[in-house]
Amino acid sequence: MRHSFMFTSESVSEGHPDKVSDQISDAIVDLFLSKDPEARIACETLTTTQLVVLAGEIRCKGVYENGAWAEGAQAEIEAAARATVKRIGYEQSGFHWETFEFINRLHGQSAHIAQGVDESGNKDEGAGDQGIMFGYATNETPDFMPATLDFSHKILERLAKDRHAKVVDFLEPDAKSQVTLAYEDGKPVRAVAVVVSTQHAEGMDNDEGRAKLRAYVKGVITEILPAGWLPEDEQIYVNPTGCFEIGGPDGDAGLTGRKIIVDTYGGAAPHGGGAFSGKDPTKVDRSAAYICRYMAKNIVAAGYAERVTIQLSYAIGVAEPLSIHVDTHGTGTVSEEKIEAALPKLVRLTPKGIRTHLSLNKPIYQKTASYGHFGRKPEGDFFTWERTDLVDGLKAELG
Repeated sequence: MRHSFMFTSESVSEGHPDKVSDQISDAIVDLFLSKDPEARIACETLTTTQLVVLAGEIRCKGVYENGAWAEGAQAEIEAAARATVKRIGYEQSGFHWETFEFINRLHGQSAHIAQGVDESGNKDEGAGDQGIMFGYATNETPDFMPATLDFSHKILERLAKDRHAKVVDFLEPDAKSQVTLAYEDGKPVRAVAVVVSTQHAEGMDNDEGRAKLRAYVKGVITEILPAGWLPEDEQIYVNPTGCFEIGGPDGDAGLTGRKIIVDTYGGAAPHGGGAFSGKDPTKVDRSAAYICRYMAKNIVAAGYAERVTIQLSYAIGVAEPLSIHVDTHGTGTVSEEKIEAALPKLVRLTPKGIRTHLSLNKPIYQKTASYGHFGRKPEGDFFTWERTDLVDGLKAELG
């Protein structure tokens, strides 16, 4: 590991076209799970100029059974999509929550997938697909997240909060941020550069408007970064293209699952490749990534490493993971082999075991679909994988 270096992560706002798609997909997941906790959902969303298209495979009691839609179900799905776009704030001629064209191409789940995933007789519930999943945690922030991504998220969350609260009247929903930090002795010490591009109202494309927008954004950056970390003024880039009026799905098509690095660790850790949004928790792309984060965070919170990466692997239709790998990156206080042996004693790592341990069969997912799935505050049923309630068990096993 290098001890002195620069590292960069980016985030995108809730109004970014890919994130609009993610949030619609997870709104459908929540709708179905509210009807049937054992629902199967794989919902992909395309958003573009005045158009939203859903596609994927589903199974849900009271919504879609035996190849047929329940009465009123499709209207509920459309209402959920429109409500999501309305909450984000799109009321523009090129993308308006009330007037966009809506196409639903969801259909029944493949029977061949179902036979491998469902419980039957003595067969435990199997993984919804093969694949590898990763979890990561680091002690460089209080949320056990990479600082570059943590600050990138928080800048955009602040912009969205001010926009919704009408603290300012010139912000529109689409935005991106990027933070570059300098690390010394493996720890972040200052910001080197910050980029923020935000969609804005008409009338800001002049010297006065650009100066007003820059002053506001720089003020947000100053509040988010630790004292004394603000980069040189010429390294703060606000709307470097000059004008950003056309944005969201009208400016660029959006697809579910294209922001998996924003969703996870900002490039500071590996990613197995599978997206999260639009998938019910039998899909280990989602649930196993959540349990990997949960285990990693608890290991760091318990003091057994300064940072740790955990990998699990699965085969479709098979309940138990094929492998578990722990890497403490040379910062561990106990052996990685000992941690690998302890974790399955504390958490059953089958799809059903994960769902049960983290209470995942609930309509909790739309909140995850913007500003990251990790580093969030656990509240009730939400973000259960961010709890640190495994610490005592780890100490009992590892000493």
